[in-house]
Amino acid sequence: MMSAEPIAASAWQAGTGGVRIALRVTPRGGRDALDGIETLSDGRRVLKLRVRAVADGGEANRAVLELVAKSLGVRKGAVQLLSGAASRLKMVAVEGDSAVLEQALLRLVSKL
Repeated sequence: MMSAEPIAASAWQAGTGGVRIALRVTPRGGRDALDGIETLSDGRRVLKLRVRAVADGGEANRAVLELVAKSLGVRKGAVQLLSGAASRLKMVAVEGDSAVLEQALLRLVSKL
């Protein structure tokens, strides 16, 4: 059986002082939750998540940042939207120890 680690890890990149995570967001998703890893038609991998908030006035973006922070156990201010403010595909940066954050991400996706 193949390990999920290389597949999952391709949805994020570790860097100095944190990680960047590619997301595919479903607003009005009924609940705030992580849904696993998805491969897009162009081959990129993203972490799928859903939020209850609607995509109006930045509500869904705020909910996404809060969900990522809560899931990784970091403060809300440590998560920043880098791109995709008006798109389902987003890139976020999470400040912190990149090794610790990567382990937290692997634990999260292994439970999904």
